[in-house]
Amino acid sequence: MEKGKSAALRLGYKSRNNLGDELSQLGKLPPQATDLEEAILGALMLEKDALTNVIDILRPESFYKEAHKVIYQAIYDLFQASEPIDILTVTSHLRKEGKIEMIGGPYYITQLTNRVSSAANIEYHSRIVVEQSIKRELIRISSEIQREAFEDTTDVFKLLDKMEQSLFEVSETNIRKEYQKMKDIMTTALEEIHARRNHKDGLTGIPSGFTSLDRVTSGWQKSDLVIIAARPAMGKTAFVVSALRNAAVDHGHAVAIFSLEMSSVQLVNRLISGEAELEGEKIKKGNLAEHEWAQLVHKTANLTKAPIFIDDTPALSILELRAKCRRLKQQHDIQLVVIDYLQLMSGDSSKGGGSGGNREQEIASISRALKNIAKELSIPVIALSQLSRAVETRGGDKRPQLSDLRESGSIEQDADMVMFLYRPEYYGITQDENGMPTQGVGEVIISKHRNGSLENVQLKFIGKYTKFTDLDVTGFGGSYGTSLPGSGAASFESGGGGGAMTYQSKANGNDSPPALPPSGEDAPF
Repeated sequence: MEKGKSAALRLGYKSRNNLGDELSQLGKLPPQATDLEEAILGALMLEKDALTNVIDILRPESFYKEAHKVIYQAIYDLFQASEPIDILTVTSHLRKEGKIEMIGGPYYITQLTNRVSSAANIEYHSRIVVEQSIKRELIRISSEIQREAFEDTTDVFKLLDKMEQSLFEVSETNIRKEYQKMKDIMTTALEEIHARRNHKDGLTGIPSGFTSLDRVTSGWQKSDLVIIAARPAMGKTAFVVSALRNAAVDHGHAVAIFSLEMSSVQLVNRLISGEAELEGEKIKKGNLAEHEWAQLVHKTANLTKAPIFIDDTPALSILELRAKCRRLKQQHDIQLVVIDYLQLMSGDSSKGGGSGGNREQEIASISRALKNIAKELSIPVIALSQLSRAVETRGGDKRPQLSDLRESGSIEQDADMVMFLYRPEYYGITQDENGMPTQGVGEVIISKHRNGSLENVQLKFIGKYTKFTDLDVTGFGGSYGTSLPGSGAASFESGGGGGAMTYQSKANGNDSPPALPPSGEDAPF
């Protein structure tokens, strides 16, 4: 039994019941390839360039024998210090570290070089060693999950989440993307350019549904991290929910939103308010007339079938987010992810984040992780962000700027696009610089655009419906184009990316469209 325990300790695992014990009881040894480990270490000390072929594959934890882990770590340390790697330098380094006897002395290192004559097959050997390491890790995870599943006090949902995170960490640590040849990349690029020729509307990404905004951005682009920032009451959530609805309902793209601030029901109530064109206060109180109930049911039919996925897990960690996004991509092929909002997320506590670490560093790690998710899944990731109070203390029109991004300058650095939402009427500004009224007008200020131009786009904000629409459409109130068919039903066509909304009401014999809200009703919920 003691032999089994020492074998498990050599694995470096931290489970309460040693893996070696459990496997020895089954008459099995952990997956291993010690002969190949010896050949790899010998080859690394024979040829100076061998390490460059496997350094992105092998880690000290990939080796089964503890002595081999220590020797590989010494080789890696020498490489990091730009020192030569051979029998003498490795032996000298281990002696300085006081670990030479731990691995069997200089004689054992000499024996390793006698196991192999060249490093010709070192990469192939390394991949086999890594495969055995992955198997051992999977066995360890399975054993822990099995043991905890038998415990009566175990929270099954926490256990399920732990399993998903553990499996994701195994794949994230061991499976890395390799380089591509220029020929292959050029072929892919030319195919994408050819496909874009068929997009007559100029959209190459996921449409926001706002014509003037899509004209500048060509839609939300794959692999982009988009930061949408604003002070409170500017309508960040209203904007992103409107864009999300347009992508899903009008264009059929599967989208996901992680709402850390609002519950899923509150978020859906906003969608219902905008889709059915019923005041948010009425929906919140359930104070609807019979014709309004009919209107709600009729106009939300498409919303019910829309491929929208909502997760309202509070204090979501970046690891949980990544695992959930990967699962949604695999199961539902989501094309867009929205996080509301970035500052409510928690970082990876295992890397120094969380309450005990520096908040600015934690936000920096979260923004980098969001960019990695966008690249890995090849989808746009939109993250809402708070702005600092510097906006309120500044004079003038109080337009936000990049320096106002809260808690971390790395947000600006990691983002492919930074947008600010700004509503001048909130600050008592009734006219813009051209003398045009600002009532119900919201601006999208594009302050960073890695692959495009910087512009300001004006949209219409309808407070009582908690949504944004295009401003540059003709007709009633500057918000909807109106068409009054002979039947008495009024049809309003949204400028939001070609999606049509139909409003039908004959209540009280009034065929007119509902009036736009006065200025006092334009504040977001």
